[in-house]
Amino acid sequence: MTRLLAALAALTLSFSASAQAQTIKVVVPFAAGGPVDTLARLITADMATRLKTDIVIENRGGAGGVLATEQVARAAPDGKTLLFASSGSHVISAALRSGQLNYDPVKSFTPIGFAGAVPMLVIVSPDYPAKTLAELIAKAKTDKLSYASAGAGSTMHIIGEVINTEAGIKTVHVPYKGVAPALTDLIGGHIQLLSADLPVLEPLVKSGKVRALALFATERSPLLPDVPTAAELGYPGMLMNNWYAMLAPAGLSADALGTLEKAMMEAMQSPAVSARLAAGGVRGALDAKGFGQKLASEVAFWGPQIKKLGITAE
Repeated sequence: MTRLLAALAALTLSFSASAQAQTIKVVVPFAAGGPVDTLARLITADMATRLKTDIVIENRGGAGGVLATEQVARAAPDGKTLLFASSGSHVISAALRSGQLNYDPVKSFTPIGFAGAVPMLVIVSPDYPAKTLAELIAKAKTDKLSYASAGAGSTMHIIGEVINTEAGIKTVHVPYKGVAPALTDLIGGHIQLLSADLPVLEPLVKSGKVRALALFATERSPLLPDVPTAAELGYPGMLMNNWYAMLAPAGLSADALGTLEKAMMEAMQSPAVSARLAAGGVRGALDAKGFGQKLASEVAFWGPQIKKLGITAE
């Protein structure tokens, strides 16, 4: 009996160790419930079924995504620790902290797949006198206006300074601890404008709680087809989106990459996942090679651009 119990215990431990070895951990550089976390859970749930393995999400916020990104960069390149990143956490945070990081946003990672991007949108309160982007810019040239962000160095901060630069105005940056309090103050009339991701603002625009003035994209969105792009309105340099993608540590084997890439691409093409992505305005999926090219291009662009705008993470 003693030998039998010992054998059963050893067998249980073996099964447990085997299951743990097969589990894939996907690190998300933000708290649960946000857009990055929501997309990560949506896509990985489908991937887990295709890979016939468990995938767990680990939320690790802090330092604009740097803590989570560094964690994955240091992990073994065995396909068991992955990163579900955004352009803000992966590209912008690196540009803001150039020379201060223990990883390289391109060289330290193996791209797996690009889920897509969402454009940013500039809004005002429904009672604000400016009905168009041109009227807002004219107002900014005569009055002292403020724009809100979710914090220094956030994409909301960056697009605010892009607007200032491209329009030749100087609205004042007011950082908040998140989008929600910023929206509350916008609607209350304490600040005049803010820009955020389309999926976050779309319900408020459609309900009439805020007024959309322009989309920072190269083409209009089917979610808000009546909202013009900044390019249409004469400001082609006002471009900003947020994207979502999956990466592994550098050194991932070709076989492991192929398996993960295939699972992610098929997951995003499944009816349930693709419908959710479309409903959120997430567009432009890319495979590993396409994402790798895009990542290198964005890192090369945003490093000098952040310096030009004079933005810091403080």
